[in-house]
Amino acid sequence: MKKNLTLSQIISLSVMLFGMFFGAGNLIFPVYMGQMAGSNYLPATLGFIISGVALPMLGLVALGKSRCEGLHELSSRVGKGYGLFFTCLLYLTIGPFFSIPRCASTSFSAGVAAIFPGVDVTILTLIFTLIFFGLALFIALKPGDILTYIGKILTPAFLISLGVLIVVSFVNPMGDVAAIAPMGDYAGNAFPTGILEGYNTMDALASLAFGIVVVHVIRDLGVKDSDAIASNTMKAGVISGLIMAVLYALIIVMGARSLGAVQIGTNGSEALNAISSHYFGRYGIILLVVIVTLACFKTATGLIISCSQAFVAMFPKSFSYKTWAILFSGISFVIANFGLNAIIKWSVPVLMFLYPLSITLILLSLFGKFFNYSKTVYVWTTVFALISALLDLINALPPEAAVLNLGWLTELASKYVPFYTIGLGWIVPSIIGFIIGLILNKDK
Repeated sequence: MKKNLTLSQIISLSVMLFGMFFGAGNLIFPVYMGQMAGSNYLPATLGFIISGVALPMLGLVALGKSRCEGLHELSSRVGKGYGLFFTCLLYLTIGPFFSIPRCASTSFSAGVAAIFPGVDVTILTLIFTLIFFGLALFIALKPGDILTYIGKILTPAFLISLGVLIVVSFVNPMGDVAAIAPMGDYAGNAFPTGILEGYNTMDALASLAFGIVVVHVIRDLGVKDSDAIASNTMKAGVISGLIMAVLYALIIVMGARSLGAVQIGTNGSEALNAISSHYFGRYGIILLVVIVTLACFKTATGLIISCSQAFVAMFPKSFSYKTWAILFSGISFVIANFGLNAIIKWSVPVLMFLYPLSITLILLSLFGKFFNYSKTVYVWTTVFALISALLDLINALPPEAAVLNLGWLTELASKYVPFYTIGLGWIVPSIIGFIIGLILNKDK
């Protein structure tokens, strides 16, 4: 029985993984963070890499080692009802509700409107997103070819395009990073703020979704043993993670330096547009559209495939894979037309809720052998993480949610929950829940 992939297969798998992960958020958030962090870019970058690279890779390894057939089975270790709830919410978040439409919106806001001056933005958005999701659906309906499309075509083209912009920005820097003053929370809490910014990539969530795609690809390449699948997943994850970490660091520095010549953007897409236009003028807009569209398109395609496969597995008597893919593409098309800023604004509270639950699930799965994967430990840890995650969600709600009158809850949590004010209020409660679970499990 085949145990290991060849070197070329590992590299192709690593490039495919990188291509699936590195999409809209992986471009717009680090460059904007660089502008905000300025001279404090080092601790901010470290925090960003922890949540944007290390956690996703741990998620892949956790799923590979778990011998589970996907996130639903993995999260059902807490309970069947919870497993269904958590899996559906996670896939809908990284799928048609936020991440997939964000891919199209980011591609459009990168400069498509500037290429076609005089055309009504609403109509142009409609046409662009229709073409974007039509092509993504075309590839998604052939999931067996994902390694070829993403690993061997789209990702190399994207890396070459992005490499041009990064190399030029370092050969001819726009400013000195040391001279750029940090802004907002980056002035005093650069490291934890960088961690929270990494949440926005959604990659730790995506790792739990992409894991099953990776497992299927490895099996198709002839590796059937569960331990061997986990080992090959880890190898590919480490390589793709290193590529991502290096690119993040370069993009963050590029963003920090940019304030020496351009104004800070309202989001990362505007920042990238300003940087590219500074170096290449009108041609810079075209280059950026190519870079961002390639990055977002491959990720959107991977997410449509992952979500469709997951819902077929969870609800085998409902729709076919093709129907789910068409449905998710259609929902994403509609939401993408609300615009990038609206999508980002409403996704943040959901991410603040999902990330604590995802992180605790990843860690419990990685170290479960030390407590024999006890359901008691899973339940108590998750309950405490769930309660604190709800408080983090409330704290991150946009101003429009003020009508709910939940301010008293955030004030109470600010006084009594450690790290709540910096968005990490789930850490201590989750540890307490884990300890209670261990004690009760030992007594049992």
